[in-house]
Amino acid sequence: MNKAQQKRFNSLYQQHVNALIRQGKTKSTIDCHARAVRRITEYFDQCPDRLTLEQLKDYFLALVKSLKVDRNGLQFFYDQVLGKPWQWVDIVKPPQTRVLPDILTLNEIERVINTARELRYQTFILVTYSMGLRLGEALNLRVGDIDSEHRRVHIRQGKGKKDRFVTLPDAALSALRRYWVTHRHPKLLFPAGKTAEERFASRVIMDRGGVQRAFKVIVAECNIHKRITPHSLRHCYGAHLVEAGLNLRAIQHEMGHECPKTTALYTQLTETTVQQSHQFINELMSQLQVHWQRECGDDPG
Repeated sequence: MNKAQQKRFNSLYQQHVNALIRQGKTKSTIDCHARAVRRITEYFDQCPDRLTLEQLKDYFLALVKSLKVDRNGLQFFYDQVLGKPWQWVDIVKPPQTRVLPDILTLNEIERVINTARELRYQTFILVTYSMGLRLGEALNLRVGDIDSEHRRVHIRQGKGKKDRFVTLPDAALSALRRYWVTHRHPKLLFPAGKTAEERFASRVIMDRGGVQRAFKVIVAECNIHKRITPHSLRHCYGAHLVEAGLNLRAIQHEMGHECPKTTALYTQLTETTVQQSHQFINELMSQLQVHWQRECGDDPG
């Protein structure tokens, strides 16, 4: 590009970034969208406001593997910066593949919990599963998020930085209380630290990577050969609620899915029974027979 083109690009690029910031996009989203504009500019050595439809076709053909991210970034650029309608016609879209996650049975969930050799991991696994939480959502739970009177939990800044309420099963409430009295942290439910004293004084949550590694070891000790991670517990929760007969709309609400199609992945059922979420979830969790480990310093009485 010559100096005039570079100056025009710099202006449009900054407008693009500013628009993303104004709309409250996350840093990672801003980076992805901005990178899309930079890459197509570098590819053609031309300011993207004057690219033709044919050029766009050629570009996406060359970048089909990363098409989704680039397309979203460029669509935002056209809509929000150039004020031009985005042309979808004849622009290649990558084939969509959908891999169904492995699901543990309720008996396998029970085995995983009982195989954990530390109370903190037992509690974490049960709580994550019994409320269908993502790994980060469970780790970041705080004392003030638990509404024991109304049997619900406030999940803060979940996926997409959105809050939601989920049902608090009796089994999860009992487990959280059981574990909390071992460290009595004033704010965190899963503080970092190996001893009660360290956890009480901790300012940070348990290490995400540490939980993932521990979970992998626990699953291996159970001789379970499915592809299972802590996030799989969320999928198990959704699938088990479908099997229990809870209607899809209620499941969508519990799991915080934006699109009902995401929830529908858990089932091919054509008819469900409408019941209260709390009743279904408690009936499901009450079937777990957990043999709780004793924390060091626990009062045997």
